[in-house]
Formats: sequence, structure tokens, C-alpha cells
Amino acid sequence: MSTIADKLAREELVDMVPYQSARRLYASGSDTSSTNSNKIWLNANEASGPGIYAIDSNCINRYPDFQPDNLINAYSEYAGLSPANILATRGADEGIELIIRTFCKAYQDSILICPPTYGMYAISAENHGANIMRVPLVDNQLNIEAIKAQVGKVKVIFLCSPGNPTGNVLTTDSIRTVLDVFGDSAIVVVDEAYIEFSPENSTASWLKDYPQLVILRTLSKAFALAGLRCGFTLANADIITMLSKVIAPYPISAPVADIASKALAKLALEQVSIRVQETVILRRQLFDWLKDQEWCAKVFNSDANFILFRAVDTDTKNFIFDCLKQQGILIRDQSAQQQLADCLRISIGSERELSLLKQTIINAVKEI
Repeated sequence: MSTIADKLAREELVDMVPYQSARRLYASGSDTSSTNSNKIWLNANEASGPGIYAIDSNCINRYPDFQPDNLINAYSEYAGLSPANILATRGADEGIELIIRTFCKAYQDSILICPPTYGMYAISAENHGANIMRVPLVDNQLNIEAIKAQVGKVKVIFLCSPGNPTGNVLTTDSIRTVLDVFGDSAIVVVDEAYIEFSPENSTASWLKDYPQLVILRTLSKAFALAGLRCGFTLANADIITMLSKVIAPYPISAPVADIASKALAKLALEQVSIRVQETVILRRQLFDWLKDQEWCAKVFNSDANFILFRAVDTDTKNFIFDCLKQQGILIRDQSAQQQLADCLRISIGSERELSLLKQTIINAVKEI
């Protein structure tokens, strides 16, 4: 029986599958492996540990500033860019939507993505009615010749570096080539959600040379503020002005701006640096451990806060995933992604969480 939503919604949305976020996958009551509070979340690339910021509620009876000065100035100092080059958004995801809505005409223009990659590029394009051109990665790097063949056919290009779910950075030469080849025919977006784990590979200093470059950032990963939903779009002032015409009138709440500003202060940034260093150490330990496991066929190099690996076959992949889930340890199954058959992704949580993960797998494998 057709509902009013089915009848009146855009036809292509009726059968569209939404993005399955880490929380959405386990939001139903059908998962009885463990209560949410007892789960070990290693499937969303979040930082481990409790939050340390208090909320100031004195100003919540008033609408916030469109772009709070305290937040923009703090991120300006952190990123080494002018405030005119920064737009604060509700996570980097809002930046993706704004770019597509601003530069793509619905049902006319196309975006280009390089799978395997972050799923929200395609979802946001579908929601807007933009076509999606796909040029798959080759050995987790850009297929430059195939991308060049799309010149004049796309309006926005999304490059993820470090990549999600692959984990590795794209070469700077390949990103520059894309920027040079497309010139002023397309916006080139470099998603740097994980750049704090590989800061030497940032393209932020390139903005003065490439007027079509847009960079996405977030406080959800290295800053341990995923629940805050605060991201940034970095671009030349004319692009920021254009995006500002499309964004909601009050995108950043006052409490979010207050906490995010504190997270960008000097002492807090020192904690971010320590967190990144600890993550890199734990990532190397997990990488080495996975390489030694007979059931693991390949471990992908990572410049982010997660590791992708391939099991020897589908049955083994399912066994590892299920035995962890039964113990309330949640990782991400990436095997539906192009080129990633039998692949699972593990977020780098705390040392305790990763120790529990390893021991759970060891105990399960012993029983086979």
C-alpha cells in the first residue's frame, strides 16, 4: 500500500538506500549482542575516552551568530588561513552537501568520485539529483588518465586523502595534476577529515595557487569531538561567499562554538598532538599483529586512525566480524565497497579496547 510519502516524494528517493552510519547500523532493537552503553565502538573512526568540556547554557535563549567569531578566529589561527577562507559547518558532511547544491544543477550536472571512498559523496549527490561519475582507484591511488577523460563532464571532484576506508594519503603530485587538468572547469574537493594523522600531506597552503580548490575538515577525529558535529570548509573567499548563500542561517549553535573554540586553544591542541602520537603507536601495533594472523590475507597501509584488512575468504571475514559483534565489539564491514571484497575496518580505539579485540579473536579462532 502506497503511503503519502511514497506518493509525493521525488520518485528516485522512494527506493534509495540512505547512508548507513555506524550508529544507524545498530539503532534497531534487533541487535541483542549487547546494550549500546556496553558496546566497544570501533566502527566509526572516533577517538576513545570521555569528553572533557562543559556546556555554557547562558546564551541558548538567543540565536547564535551565523559564523561565530570565537570559532572562526580560533580555526583561522590553527589552520594558518584568513577567516575569509573558512566556513564552519555541521560536520564535514554539511560541507559536502553545500558544495554539491552550490555548484551542481539538479538533473544536469555530475560529480566525480574515486571508489572505494566515503559514501556520503554519492548519497549527497543522489539527494540533490546530481549524476555520479566513478573512476576507481588503482592500488589505492588516483587513476589519472581515466580522470583526465572526464574533463568537461563533471562540475565537482571529490578526493579523499587520507582515504576512507582505504586509510592512505593520495600523492601530492596526483592531486596537483587533477587541479591543473580541470583548471576552472570543476571544483576540486580534498577531504582532509583525517589530516591530523598525516599533517605534512595537507593541501591547505595550496589555496592561494588554486582558486578552484576546496578542503573539508572536521573536529570529529583527532579532536575527539564527533558528538559535537563541527566541521570546516576551507576555500578562497569567493567560494566561501557563494557557499554562505546556501547554508542554513544558524548552522553552528553557541554551545558548539564555545566547546570547539576551547578545543582549538593551545593547551587543548597539545592534547590533540598527544592523542595523535598514541594513535599512531597503537595503529602500528595493530598493523603488525594483523600481519601475523593466518586468517588475514592483507593489511592496508594507513595514514589515518583506522586500519583496513582483508580476510582470507568470505567465511573467515564473517566469522571475525560476528565473533566480535557477539561480544559487543563493533567494527566496520567494508566488503560491499568496490575492490574491497572480504575487507573489514578497525578504528584505533584505546589500548584496552584493542587488547580486548585481539583477545576475543584469539579465543574465537582457538575454538574452530
